[in-house]
Amino acid sequence: MSQNYFEQLFESFNNKNILIIGDVMIDSYLWGDVNRISPEAPVPILSGIGRENRLGGAANVALNIQSLGANPILCSVIGDDVMSHDFFKLLKKQELTADGIVKCSNRMTTVKTRVISQHQHLLRVDEEICTPIPEDTEEKMMVKLQMLINTNRIDAIIFEDYDKGVITPSVIQKVVAISKEKGIPTLVDPKKRNFNDYKGVTFFKPNFKEFNEGCKLELKKGQHEELITAGKKFQKEQEINILMITLSEHGVFINHNADGASIVPAEIRNISDVSGAGDTVISVSALCLIENIEPHLIARIANMAGGLVCEESGVVPVKKELLLKECIQKIKD
Repeated sequence: MSQNYFEQLFESFNNKNILIIGDVMIDSYLWGDVNRISPEAPVPILSGIGRENRLGGAANVALNIQSLGANPILCSVIGDDVMSHDFFKLLKKQELTADGIVKCSNRMTTVKTRVISQHQHLLRVDEEICTPIPEDTEEKMMVKLQMLINTNRIDAIIFEDYDKGVITPSVIQKVVAISKEKGIPTLVDPKKRNFNDYKGVTFFKPNFKEFNEGCKLELKKGQHEELITAGKKFQKEQEINILMITLSEHGVFINHNADGASIVPAEIRNISDVSGAGDTVISVSALCLIENIEPHLIARIANMAGGLVCEESGVVPVKKELLLKECIQKIKD
């Protein structure tokens, strides 16, 4: 594949509209140095602290979509609290629309605080409510979602499920029905709670641990034949067109009903932080899927993108120019 092929592919991402449904959050960071242990308890003391808030969860998918040149549209629920103001400020700073965001008075805005010293995670604190959203809040979100679909050309819908309660079985059922009626492809980055509720979606992307847990299996990494058999069985039962399972150092499994299964080898990387890699993989996969790229190539490009963000500290979106350069260098006929 030529340089021109990839340049045209990446150019085609521009101005695509991707609707992202899921759990948004704030990724908060405390940066500093550790030079001594506390005299009060056997714990490190972090000094010279710097603080930073970033968009996380489904909102990080939006940042990846935006970084790749497309237009992300978020649909989610946050708390009616102090941190919701910070969330809206971050959306405005990134020039992302808040039209699909619903505030709920009995929820809290999810905040993940990571304490980091010299690129090493020392601690993570999660402030969250993970119960399913109330029915009235779900109805408000569905009204906004329907409005967004009716007033925008939606090229793909991504379910970004972090098990925080925004995505419920009824939300999945309603959105999949709408997408089929409109001919919109659906992609899923799942977690355990709703794993088996995504029947009939276009593209399903768990990681290896999530696939094992969701299917109640005990597969080991490297058991490729067993994985292929289990993947095809799950795919048939769930009526999924493309199944992609990320295998970390073992690469990526992908199966398309028409083209069969394959394992894409892992890219050799200097890993700094794996946080947010799944968000990048599903974002790249969505834009490639829209362009009818064959599944094996989708897996290769998405795997490459996930590896690139793992070389960065903290949750960051993939850089379009860097990913394009890697594709041109590494993917050849």
